[in-house]
Amino acid sequence: MIAQGSKVQVVDHPLAQHLLTRLRAQETAPHQFRRYALALSDFLVYEAARQMHVRETGIQTPVAPTKGVVLSDYVVLAPVLRAGLIMAESAQKLMPAARIYHIGLKRDEETLEAKCYYDKLPTSLPTDCRVFVLDPMLATGGSAVSAIDLFVKLQVKTIQLVSFVAAPEGIKRVHDKHPNVHITTGSVDTKLNELGYIVPGLGDAGDRIFGT
Repeated sequence: MIAQGSKVQVVDHPLAQHLLTRLRAQETAPHQFRRYALALSDFLVYEAARQMHVRETGIQTPVAPTKGVVLSDYVVLAPVLRAGLIMAESAQKLMPAARIYHIGLKRDEETLEAKCYYDKLPTSLPTDCRVFVLDPMLATGGSAVSAIDLFVKLQVKTIQLVSFVAAPEGIKRVHDKHPNVHITTGSVDTKLNELGYIVPGLGDAGDRIFGT
């Protein structure tokens, strides 16, 4: 991993970077894109989970008693619809006990601001809750901030953001409002273009995942 700062983690594993390259390639077909996206999500969520808490426990192996650890966080996965669904599929495989709360956000193509059209969150969450916001593209940061805001209103203290690629502008916007959010990404790209797309990026992740 390459540290971009204490709150930004870039996963530079060779296999992760290979998968990201295949996602970036314009010729990658939707069925291939989905396969690569699932595999890259495995790496990103795995590395993001390094932040999780554990507690010690005693167990009996077939040979002798010993001590080990188990996860102690109450985990919530929050995929941002619709592209985040593929990341949630991977994350739930790694953390099968996690709860999933879907968040529907749509970007206004004129203002580039995110508008929430769906969320089915509880009225409260446990104090030891850890939320993983799953949003493949951290571009302007509008969607990520809107999703994070929903959990801050529920007084969640530990929120992480996982994305395939991130723009510097998006990282800044997230940390300007929520400085304690830890970001895990496959790449910090160069910039946003005039349409708010990440450069070089990988296009619209949702369209490429679902072939639309």
